[in-house]
Amino acid sequence: MTLDRFIKVKYGENTEKISRLVEILSELGLECARLIEERIDLQLDALKNLRENLDDNELFMKLVIANSLVSYQLSGKGEDWWWEFSKYFSDNPPAGSISKAYSEFLPNSKTNRRLVVGKTRRLERVEPFLNSLSLDDLMGYYFNGMERLRDDLAGALGSKRSAKTVVFAVKMFGYAGRIAFGTFVPYPMAIEIPDDVRINAYTKRFTNEPPVNFWNRIAEKTGIPPLHIDSILWPVLGGKGEVIERLKKYCPKANLVLGLRGL
Repeated sequence: MTLDRFIKVKYGENTEKISRLVEILSELGLECARLIEERIDLQLDALKNLRENLDDNELFMKLVIANSLVSYQLSGKGEDWWWEFSKYFSDNPPAGSISKAYSEFLPNSKTNRRLVVGKTRRLERVEPFLNSLSLDDLMGYYFNGMERLRDDLAGALGSKRSAKTVVFAVKMFGYAGRIAFGTFVPYPMAIEIPDDVRINAYTKRFTNEPPVNFWNRIAEKTGIPPLHIDSILWPVLGGKGEVIERLKKYCPKANLVLGLRGL
């Protein structure tokens, strides 16, 4: 046993920058996050394309979960990877095993060709769980159980609940649910932000506190769940020109969003 949980660690922080961050996010609000997700994020467009071509909500949602779990160490931009995924499975819907389908897809991928063996094995571990789910189960997760989905995915993988790909899978599942069921359900406050390289580096501008802890606090102050904060930060940190152009075109508060870059 250690004394860590009995000791309150004092982290260094830039209170002026944090105050401005909270101010901007509070002004943007949940609706801005939703607008960015639904009108600007190219990944959601890729999912819409896949859903239209598959015409099978259950398979569609399972593929989105599976793809999220192998969306790391990419060899291209995330948006390009999700479009490659969308186009491939639109033309080659799995007739059986999803992990087997990926064992054929990943080696020839242009944007996700690293660590293929490890990624395929990861899908083999989670496949029994995915196979056990009906469309009603997936609907239940979407409307009243995204935290349960996070926990169940972590259990199937033997991962932490806060693992980057696990919480990212919940985020993309949320996108898929909106498309499949035609209803927007906000992400729960209890689901953490994906702690990736960009979020980690951005957090250091404000504090040396662990990023997940810091963004949980910011979520509480602003009333915006961490996964939706991730959506607001994504165009700021992503750097893809097409995304910035779409932000300026569709978001009335684009200048405020882009102001987060300078903090």
